[in-house]
Amino acid sequence: MSVSTLAHIPAGAVTIEGMLEIPDRAIGLVLFAHGSGSSRHSPRNNYVAGVLRAAGIGTLLMDLLTPEEDRDYSRRFDIGLLTQRLMDAARWVVSQEATHDLPLGFFGASTGAAAAIDAAALLGADARAVVSRGGRPDLASKPALAHVRAPTLLLVGGWDDGVIELNQQAYDQLYCEKELVIVPGATHLFEEPGTLEEVARQAAAWFVKHLQHPM
Repeated sequence: MSVSTLAHIPAGAVTIEGMLEIPDRAIGLVLFAHGSGSSRHSPRNNYVAGVLRAAGIGTLLMDLLTPEEDRDYSRRFDIGLLTQRLMDAARWVVSQEATHDLPLGFFGASTGAAAAIDAAALLGADARAVVSRGGRPDLASKPALAHVRAPTLLLVGGWDDGVIELNQQAYDQLYCEKELVIVPGATHLFEEPGTLEEVARQAAAWFVKHLQHPM
């Protein structure tokens, strides 16, 4: 049975909101970590989430920061806080009847990619795959980059100057199954025709492959 519900996730002294959508016979669940200044309403991440659901993968898009926290610009780059919120969300989905048996993956954009890697490293074998879109995996902690077990896909725009090099630095520090893909003709937000579609296609293929088969 498919599920679509507004989730209220306890996170210490606050509650974060998210949209949980699970298709029939889902093979897994992907938690989205948005980038700085973004939210669960991000049109780009919602597009990717729709493609994932069409591939049989549940999605949880959430605001990792409360509205008050988001007004403090420095919080958007607080990778430790973003990681803790992802861990709170992971614990929440494990506690829910509709989701507790679904293998978990993470999709991170911008600074959210660093939090996704840090959270996946903390979860160990319970995190099955990570995908970064135009992310900053270089902001993940060095121990997380060295010890994350989840197969990790880094997607970067071919015209995203500077970010390609930062992704290459992070890629070199990963010892899990990994892939770095440069999407030709794409800038940081993948606004060029066909580029976001390519991101969604590659992300869906990565998650389908790794959520269905244990590491």
